[in-house]
Amino acid sequence: MRRGVGGSMNVADVMTPREEVVTVEIPGTRDDVLDYLQDRQFSSVPVIKQTDEGEVFRGIVSRDALIEEPDEDQLALLTEEVPTTSADTSLEDVAALMVSEDERRIPVVDTTLEGIVTVTDIVRAIANGYLDGETTVEGLARRDVNSVWMGSPLPVAERELSYARVPYAVALDDEGEMAGMLTEVDVLEVARVVEGEADTGESIANQDDDWAWEGIKAVGNRYMPTRNVEIPAEPVEKFMTEKLITLSRTRTAQDAAQLMIEHDIEQIPMVSGDQLTGIVRDIDLLEAV
Repeated sequence: MRRGVGGSMNVADVMTPREEVVTVEIPGTRDDVLDYLQDRQFSSVPVIKQTDEGEVFRGIVSRDALIEEPDEDQLALLTEEVPTTSADTSLEDVAALMVSEDERRIPVVDTTLEGIVTVTDIVRAIANGYLDGETTVEGLARRDVNSVWMGSPLPVAERELSYARVPYAVALDDEGEMAGMLTEVDVLEVARVVEGEADTGESIANQDDDWAWEGIKAVGNRYMPTRNVEIPAEPVEKFMTEKLITLSRTRTAQDAAQLMIEHDIEQIPMVSGDQLTGIVRDIDLLEAV
């Protein structure tokens, strides 16, 4: 990491340059994207198109798009327009863009794709002291903590993450105490896309299973081609992280950033003694900037 002109930091100082960014090309299919997202544990991948004038940036395709549109195969129709930034934008400004647009990865675009800047890049700058990190986490933590019972089948927990629109859930034991952390990456690592024929039947759930979860459409007794995400129906406790990193309300944003970088995590529970009092996500640290 290096300092920009005048000692300030800009996007060019921290971004992943184009030659290191893996992209997918139009025309293409969802299969071109799925393995990459699963292997790299990223939430999205940039999409480009080769033209007579050269490479053109077209947008991104996200993991959410693959899951929410299971029957769409064409990459062009799964691609979304997203905010972009420039290499000379300050880190403070791109941090504000990430917060306002709720985007974790911002493409760096001039006339072509020049690179990618991520939330982790900003967090690393905070951890290393290049950006202000003196704010205490008490003022940054969220009190609305997403949670799930550790005995819930993983497909149910995945739906809870999706409906809450957050990438994590604190796993609670039978006494309601914090027992671990489940993230969307944990789900992605064991999820797989299956394609074939499914009998839709008269109902969506198996009546013998109180926790049944299926991604099929109830349209009567007939077979229809489906493409769904298959998730193991085993309890959350098998997939969650049990040994949690926590912090107290008096720790600073820089302290939290250093813990996130050291342990490769994106959220840390805030505690008072053994009591869970909030959650600090990496995107929250950008508020300190």
